[in-house]
Amino acid sequence: MQLYAGSTTDFIADSVQHRVAEKLGDAFYEYFRFRASASEFSAWQNSLTALTSHIQYSRLLDNGIVLELQLPLSSSRLDAMLTGRDDAGRERAVIVELKQWTKAVPADVDDCVMTFLGHRERTVPHPSIQAANYRRYLADMNSAFYAEPGPVELDGCAWLHNLDDSSRTALTGTPFAGALAAAPLFTGHDAVPFRDYLQERLSAGGGMPVLDKIVHGGFAPSKKLLEHASRMIAGEPAYTLLDDQIVAYETILTLARRGLRTKSDHAVVVVRGGPGTGKSVIALNVMATLLAEGRNVQHATGSKAFTESLRKRLGPRARALLQYFNSFGGADAGAIDVLVCDEAHRIRTSSSSRFTPKARRTDRAQVEELIDASRLAVFFIDDHQAVRPAEVGSTTLIREAAVRLGARYRETELSTQFRCAGSDEYVDWIDQLLEVRKTGRFELGEHAGFEFRIFDTPAELDAAIRAKARGGYAARMTAGFCWRWSDPRPDGTLVDDVEVGAFRRPWNAKPDAARLARGIPKASFWASDPGGLDQVGCVYTAQGFEFDYAGVIFGRDLRWDPESREWIGDKSVSHDSVVKRAGARFTDCVKNTYRVLLTRGMRGCYVTFLDDATRELFASRARTP
Repeated sequence: MQLYAGSTTDFIADSVQHRVAEKLGDAFYEYFRFRASASEFSAWQNSLTALTSHIQYSRLLDNGIVLELQLPLSSSRLDAMLTGRDDAGRERAVIVELKQWTKAVPADVDDCVMTFLGHRERTVPHPSIQAANYRRYLADMNSAFYAEPGPVELDGCAWLHNLDDSSRTALTGTPFAGALAAAPLFTGHDAVPFRDYLQERLSAGGGMPVLDKIVHGGFAPSKKLLEHASRMIAGEPAYTLLDDQIVAYETILTLARRGLRTKSDHAVVVVRGGPGTGKSVIALNVMATLLAEGRNVQHATGSKAFTESLRKRLGPRARALLQYFNSFGGADAGAIDVLVCDEAHRIRTSSSSRFTPKARRTDRAQVEELIDASRLAVFFIDDHQAVRPAEVGSTTLIREAAVRLGARYRETELSTQFRCAGSDEYVDWIDQLLEVRKTGRFELGEHAGFEFRIFDTPAELDAAIRAKARGGYAARMTAGFCWRWSDPRPDGTLVDDVEVGAFRRPWNAKPDAARLARGIPKASFWASDPGGLDQVGCVYTAQGFEFDYAGVIFGRDLRWDPESREWIGDKSVSHDSVVKRAGARFTDCVKNTYRVLLTRGMRGCYVTFLDDATRELFASRARTP
């Protein structure tokens, strides 16, 4: 998706006649179904007027230009890209990251600076790092930049056309030498160097065929977390971090490297983000980087499926690095340099359970154990993903524990979307529809960039999911917990518990199943093993994972009542004995369950509803095929 694409001569004409911002605004509304903010509209007017002048000054009059190009499978958008050929006839493209900043000052986070945005000072990625990462991400994900013969050569730069010259030092100092080499930074005082940079790459013109190749380039296969985890831990770059991910990543590394001066120092970082914002990607990148530096790093979750899948993928040598939240009750204070706590919404009140030996039982809060065991505890959390009453993890819980224990506290938030085809709109729509949080997104537009489809029956849904799997996509069927979950038969086969009319499928295997028939994966590997396609997954095996296409059977344990216009949680049709004991939290837990299931897909979500009123609500709020 892009909001504007055409020749530089047309762009200049549109700009001179003050049409560019209006065209961008109309395209923005057509795609997102709401109007761009006044600040974004103003940024378009100011930055693109400056860019127009510089294109004219650089005499790039036979070139292509694309504005607000969305990166594949991400909600991030490039400000501008110019296309053309160099003097040797090679096809080239240059990303131009535009900033209106007037001032910038050093930040206390590596690779970042401070500037005034949104009526307050913010820590943001250095513009050259942002441009370089956009370049790397796009080069990996758009076939125009890697397909033979003759891939387009891609460069990136940053242009801060309003920057006060007194701020130049903050952006061009020695700490940013590598970033500036990868993506040079220009200010309004650098008209000649910036012109020369663009002319060296684009002066031969002929930009429209190059632009067409990029705009219509195919997407590389999506990078699955588990497939690349082992490469990351081995120190190989498998994911490129973008925008707010960079701030979170560098905040953690800065504290780990230089923020803890003595053994008694300890700190807490909370990274908040909704589904698909890359929390686990950052967690594993942090772990890989710090392990390569020789630091004592541990990774912990409250999810058996996620942890066991990581252990299987990374091999026996990494097993000791991958633990559970309840593993640190006996650890010495500060024994671990950095404890990376992923899926922190699954933190429980206490690490003790009915299986804990009496001598080791404690009433101490689990969150305090995690903070105390490490010099730096990092919590990746979504405050709306707790699906069981015993899961008490929240930003507030962690912040209050940090204060009690005297730890320094930092918090950062992720908004860039990498799941749901990079569609913020889809996630906001789900949250508003389920009344998980107010987003103001009452309708899902047909241009949301994500395939949402409603099927009449589970059988039709199953057929669609299997068709995607045959096409080479990762695809799985999930459901609300509305059917019993039987033990395997003596021969290891599974009982077809999920029954809807003529449709019958088994749940994924129980976590404690000792013997399973050939081809049936253990519960922990249902999401990654091809055999998982033949079972219906529950939320406990799907949470934390992602698929290209997610299928969901939306049961009657959560129903929309059109008369009262409210969601009804119905315990009588739930088979989740733990959640049924949640009391007043039952409905919230079931809402969170369906929120998790409906946001597992990277390219699409297919749903069938067992309740007619609920189906009608979703259908009336979505433009579906």
